[in-house]
Amino acid sequence: MSWEKELEELRQREAWAEEMGGAEKVQRQHDRGKLDARERIRRLVDPGSFREIGKIAGRGSYDEAGRLEHASPSNLIFGRADIEGRPVVASADDFTVRGGAADAALHRKFVMCEKMAHEMGIPLIRMIDGTGGGGSVKTLEDTGFTYVPAVPSWEDIMKNLETVPVVALALGPTAGMGAARTVASHYSVMVKGLSQIFAAGPVVAQAIGEDVDKEGLGGSELHTRNGVVDEEVASEDEAFAHARRFLSYLPSHVGQQPPRTDCDDPADRREESLISLVPHEDKQVYSMRALMDAAFDRGSVFEMGRRWGRAAITAFARLDGWPVAVLASDPSFLGGSWEALTSQKVKRFVETAELFRLPVVHLVDNPGFMVGVEAERTGTIRYGVEAMNAVYKATVPWASVIVRRAYGIAGSAMSNATRFQYRFAWPSGDWGSLPIAGGLEAAYKSDIEAADDPAARLAEIKAKLERVTSPFRTAEHFSVEDIIDPRDTRPLLCEFADLAWRKLGASP
Repeated sequence: MSWEKELEELRQREAWAEEMGGAEKVQRQHDRGKLDARERIRRLVDPGSFREIGKIAGRGSYDEAGRLEHASPSNLIFGRADIEGRPVVASADDFTVRGGAADAALHRKFVMCEKMAHEMGIPLIRMIDGTGGGGSVKTLEDTGFTYVPAVPSWEDIMKNLETVPVVALALGPTAGMGAARTVASHYSVMVKGLSQIFAAGPVVAQAIGEDVDKEGLGGSELHTRNGVVDEEVASEDEAFAHARRFLSYLPSHVGQQPPRTDCDDPADRREESLISLVPHEDKQVYSMRALMDAAFDRGSVFEMGRRWGRAAITAFARLDGWPVAVLASDPSFLGGSWEALTSQKVKRFVETAELFRLPVVHLVDNPGFMVGVEAERTGTIRYGVEAMNAVYKATVPWASVIVRRAYGIAGSAMSNATRFQYRFAWPSGDWGSLPIAGGLEAAYKSDIEAADDPAARLAEIKAKLERVTSPFRTAEHFSVEDIIDPRDTRPLLCEFADLAWRKLGASP
């Protein structure tokens, strides 16, 4: 006997699953300028690599005799796929099936998707479009009772954050559990004008007297600037490209090494532009990103979180093909001073580098923690200390380059001072407990006032102290290890990367 009849039913069920929520709802999804869930997966992963799991799971409709009439799919699609030849778990909410609401999903399918990532040790990409929470108010009519809120599978979400890279792409309005799933990631992306994130939508906000639309309540303009989400892009395809690139710097799971890429950028390249990058005038700014582009492998810098915590730049890059985590000051924003948001950003990034065992390169130009009423109101010192704690707890190989300023407690967070200091300073280095300009006139007030020419006396004192604060005086006492020609930055960092990855177990 043949099983052809049963296989015909299987093929029919698979065909119904391909229809998602039906032609009308799929068209409505496209009319909103959104890709459907299956097209999203096709565009995200390597061609032909997706193998769906649980494709025919959903809800069947049967006649009185128990014969199948139709089957509606679950609104979570997931499976195994490849990105750049490396396996991943790819998942997508299907908004065409009850708007992605949980009452149209199968809880076990969601749980298995999350479990697959950490149990198999492969990255997880969530493409989120809908609520994905505990169901809608309409669910009450079907169930006839309410339940005490719980998320039984949350331990799997936490486990993934501890074991594998997790990427979340918000590709539509995401509320409640959908919003939580977006934030519970190592890297998150929103599409400008298409994605919104909120604990509850505008209708609920109106109940507390706030008349606001979806974009005003939770658009990317808001959430990529307050630290909820890492990146804002212009299209879904750009979001997929960002997800693929982010994963390229990381291992598939904690305890594994990330891939080293082929590199045709010479490790001994000396970039001439760096000799004049930092102005002699301390109040003039320069581009730290230009330094990064010059020092790291060409085209390898991948920044995350550019729109929030802007006094610090956090990025991944490569040195002679080896991936590294890059923490850098941005003197063009608040002079590089760490405020509350910047400190939170630094803490999260350093902890991510530590989790996935990436060496850290810290490019330092930090005049200290931000001061003033706003800095105190937002709790800068608390968040700053937490960032410093993350730096001191880090055990991965760490190299610091003091490009210009390093002052106060924030300046001391350049690295763990109790460890071996793999550190270089440029001749522009300027450090101490506080900038001289901030206390000179107060410290020498009586001396200056007593002088026949106060202005000349002030200039004399300033010139004398500037000689004392020369970085070469510090190097005499081995309080800074090496002062280097800025053009040697790349060769020295490539040397560091080679040693760091040898220490981390990579073959030379």
